[in-house]
Amino acid sequence: MLFVDQMKRSVEIQTPVRRIVSLVPSQTEFLYHLGLEEELVGLTKFCVHPNHWWKTKQRVGGTKNVDLEKVKRLKPDLIIGNKEENDQQNIESLADLSPIWMSDIKTLEDAYEMMLEIGRITGKEAKAVEIVGQIKFGFDNFLGLKTEKNVLYFIWKNPWMLAGRETFISHLLEKCNLKNLALSDRYPVLDNEINSDCGLIFLSSEPYPFKEQDIAELQIKFPKAKIKLVDGEMFSWYGSRLIHAPQYFHELLTSIE
Repeated sequence: MLFVDQMKRSVEIQTPVRRIVSLVPSQTEFLYHLGLEEELVGLTKFCVHPNHWWKTKQRVGGTKNVDLEKVKRLKPDLIIGNKEENDQQNIESLADLSPIWMSDIKTLEDAYEMMLEIGRITGKEAKAVEIVGQIKFGFDNFLGLKTEKNVLYFIWKNPWMLAGRETFISHLLEKCNLKNLALSDRYPVLDNEINSDCGLIFLSSEPYPFKEQDIAELQIKFPKAKIKLVDGEMFSWYGSRLIHAPQYFHELLTSIE
């Protein structure tokens, strides 16, 4: 069957899909919740949920450096990737081995579309509709801060890097009624983005694992800001983990109001 992915590429996929390699952690977890225990044969070393898949399924490298030979030996009939998280050259090489369906996620609507389409491709459309329905219900009933606050969201150290405005993270900050003060669209370095109006700073648990000691170091740069360690998976994973995001955001925002 012919499918169109989120990069507007037409992808010919033989159905039913029997052997899947997933190159994106949040999408791997979503495949698990679709019930594709037997079909998922390969994942990345960052696909830590569910833990038993990470322990027992074949790991094919990282999201940016996939081992082509390992993928080839798995003989997948479908590879699932993402425009931002995967390396373009890697993806182009993998395209010689198997059909690749690529996501491109900047908003919740993009995430819903991805989940519904992967559900359709894998024959799990009803379960995908159920999961998306749960997520929509959670966000439809979620109230962010009563009064908008300014925020900087850090994803890396040495150099200090931020989540910029045209990102899924920034979209979820907006859902919380938080204004992202990063000026650039993608992932800028702090030196170019310093904003003295910042009253709130989030230090993400991934991709850089910020700890308590990092708060003191950053507090020197922003002495008036309230600095919080946050669960990066809740802000950046765009699969079934979003079911839990509204409750997490509610608890987080309650702690800073």
